[in-house]
Amino acid sequence: MDSPSAEGESSTTALFVTRSSMMDSIRSLGLSGLAGVKIDKEELTRRLLMPQNLRLAMLDSIKKQDVEGGNHHFHLSGSDNVPCPESPIVVFINPRSGGRIGPVLKERLQQLISEEQVFDLQDVKPHDFVRYGLACLEKWANNGDFCAKEIRQNIRVLVAGGDGTVGWVLGCLGELNQKGREPVPPVAIVPLGTGNDLSRSFGWGGSFPFAWKSGIKKTLHRAAVGPISYLDSWHFVMEMPGGEVVDPPHSLHATEVCCLDKTLEFEEAVPDKVNGYEGVFYNYFSIGMDAQVAYGFHHLRNEKPYLAHGPFTNKIIYSGYSCSQGWFLTPCTSDPGLRGLKNILRMYIKRDSCSEWERVPVPKSVRAIIALNLHNYGSGRNPWGDLKPEYLEKKGFVEARADDGILEILGLKQGWHASFVMVELISAKHIAQASSVRLEIRSGERKDVFMQMDGEPWKLPVSKDYSTLVEIKKVPFQSLMVNGE
Repeated sequence: MDSPSAEGESSTTALFVTRSSMMDSIRSLGLSGLAGVKIDKEELTRRLLMPQNLRLAMLDSIKKQDVEGGNHHFHLSGSDNVPCPESPIVVFINPRSGGRIGPVLKERLQQLISEEQVFDLQDVKPHDFVRYGLACLEKWANNGDFCAKEIRQNIRVLVAGGDGTVGWVLGCLGELNQKGREPVPPVAIVPLGTGNDLSRSFGWGGSFPFAWKSGIKKTLHRAAVGPISYLDSWHFVMEMPGGEVVDPPHSLHATEVCCLDKTLEFEEAVPDKVNGYEGVFYNYFSIGMDAQVAYGFHHLRNEKPYLAHGPFTNKIIYSGYSCSQGWFLTPCTSDPGLRGLKNILRMYIKRDSCSEWERVPVPKSVRAIIALNLHNYGSGRNPWGDLKPEYLEKKGFVEARADDGILEILGLKQGWHASFVMVELISAKHIAQASSVRLEIRSGERKDVFMQMDGEPWKLPVSKDYSTLVEIKKVPFQSLMVNGE
């Protein structure tokens, strides 16, 4: 049974966090973005719409998973006699995001552009678009089709969904860099998730406005003409002793080869069998209680989808759910899962412009560690804080940016500390800045550890006898984002 003092702390914090979420939702509706010049529908469609033969060929190639699948849509003249769009756009929409808005928004987008340029992520996966849809355009461009060449050169992608959906699409587009298939299309965002931190970071706001029917035309216009910004991406590799991640998120997939840095000596015994996972994140990776809360909320929403009516409702449920998970309770001895990470975790980092690994102590009180790339975390909060130049110099830190090749490593303590951080009354525990991170995780008394990347959580079984190794390093190329401001 909870002590009265712990229950009071939990209730107070829940009210504090919920009130903050309400105010944040109201501030981030983006109603001011509806003011200004009126966007003409016909002019917008002319700017965005691809020739029919090209969009049908691209769609058939994706459906058949064959670059040649749309050949029958081309006649002798190809598409040279058809007007070429100035700013071609394809849209990926996650109909499960945004409560009840997703399906209706999809229909509206299809009316403004075309059905063939709006992809439902339940039907068309982004890697199929990259491998077959864009490859179809490249094929016809190489065959001398001028319009196909112009579209492939200028195409942009609009993602309607949450941070996890945006990260999924960015990761698939990253294949183009790896295979030398430039240019990589820049990405714009319609924020339909709960946190929408990637969206906030690039000027697209924290949620989509109530008057979305008129707002979507302005969003499409901004996506077509907005300037390009750069975003670091981070490669996550995990080697675990046997076992597997149950129901891994889109951002994480199994791999047979784990490319861990061999310059850091590992003194423990290595098991006979190991399983590897890898992925890419753009905003943050975290381990500990915040990921545990996210994991529980994620499964609660999947089991009871009627609760997910939109970002605002999600934030209220999320705040209440976090109180039920024990983060806010001061006594921790009864449940090892509520203790700090120090007893199960070793952390090493490489500082910027340094090739040597350095062990960094994990503060005793910390129950969640976050490796943060952007200024936005947890629905627009900045847990790292806006640090003064004197403090930066004293700690040996530099000003945080999204394209500097450096992660900010920070910690969250008990629930009261986390809630004060989330309403930006205080900063999180500053641990380090790093260009690479290595974690060694041993279970202690725990059976599972929770992790998440860009809002997509998972539960990791851990071993008492062998360590799970996690390594994070920068991807050598940057992602391109359309700035919505």
